[in-house]
Amino acid sequence: MFPSLKDFNFANRSVLVRCDFNVPIKNGKVLDDFKILQALETLNYLKKSGAKTILLSHLGEPEESQETKTSELTLKPVAIKLEEVLKEKVKFSNECIGKNVELAVRKLKSGDILLLENLRLQKGEEENDEQFAKALARLGEVYVGEAFSVSHRHHASVVLLPKLLPHFAGFYFEREIRALSEISQNPKRPLVVVIGGVKIASKIGVIEKFLKIADHLLLGGKIANIILRVKGICVGKPWPEDKVVEKIKNIELTSTKIHLPLDTLASPDREGEIYIREIGPGSLRKEEEIFDVGKETVYSFGEIIKSAGTIFWSGPLGLVENEKFSKGTEGVMRAIVRNYEAFKVVGGGDTIAFVRKFNLLDKFSYVSTGGGAMLHFLAGKELPGVEALK
Repeated sequence: MFPSLKDFNFANRSVLVRCDFNVPIKNGKVLDDFKILQALETLNYLKKSGAKTILLSHLGEPEESQETKTSELTLKPVAIKLEEVLKEKVKFSNECIGKNVELAVRKLKSGDILLLENLRLQKGEEENDEQFAKALARLGEVYVGEAFSVSHRHHASVVLLPKLLPHFAGFYFEREIRALSEISQNPKRPLVVVIGGVKIASKIGVIEKFLKIADHLLLGGKIANIILRVKGICVGKPWPEDKVVEKIKNIELTSTKIHLPLDTLASPDREGEIYIREIGPGSLRKEEEIFDVGKETVYSFGEIIKSAGTIFWSGPLGLVENEKFSKGTEGVMRAIVRNYEAFKVVGGGDTIAFVRKFNLLDKFSYVSTGGGAMLHFLAGKELPGVEALK
């Protein structure tokens, strides 16, 4: 599908590697290096091949880049973390284009690594500006895409830059495509999909796709709560946007594939300090919200998961940042882990963070950092960043 890194001689070539180092940073320190670690195989390969590696990344959401202080959006802490995990010197440029950067690139020697400043501090990145892409292209001779997680974005470094240079997919990028394709195209049956979390609009398309190809669709979190509201099974607000409501109305709850919570933990407050009731969804009071799935749901979901040949999980099933509402997600996670024979994929930042807390990531066959791109891919949508690398 993609040109292979192993079919090219990178010795003494300046190689632009588009990574995703959009990691949480506080007080100048990286709090979670998981995304950084995923790029190491490609970076080590290029170093051993004698390449001059120039790393590109963004930091922060598009709207943040215009509102947050520049000092809070610098990739300098990532350079420090990279030095730590690579055990190599990593140079850093406080710019990403311009004469100073071009001079720094010319000074690179075989095996050197240089990280450029946050691409999104330049408007041309998010505006998919051709001149910005050409300014980046002047820095290198070859392009490597190692940021599958932003491949759904029409940004200059993702879709225009690879068209200006010989291009390749990084090792992790290729693994993302293979693992997600194994789920969506030729899964070992039964295929069990567990969807939770709060991002309703992005996940409703995945639900529609999996209703066609999955054997069982287990729903929890806010997305299950919204479906229950729209279908009139429980009370509550807010409702999603109209187009999402229409898609939910088209979902046939009598389908034997769909499994919604049988019981839930409800409370009038997110802290659960006033009271917590374990109830069926239809018994929810107007002043209450659902914050977790109950024991009966965990057992029911666990019985389905037990027989799965392939499992895909994205999104917590409750408000896991509150320990009182994390037991349902933990129970379903442990049921997935106990199925030793299944091909198991977990994806999404909140879900990965939850699994990491229990040191169980190594129990999954594959861990996807794709986020929005992962959901787009599984929903059957074309990803511009993937097309650009073919």
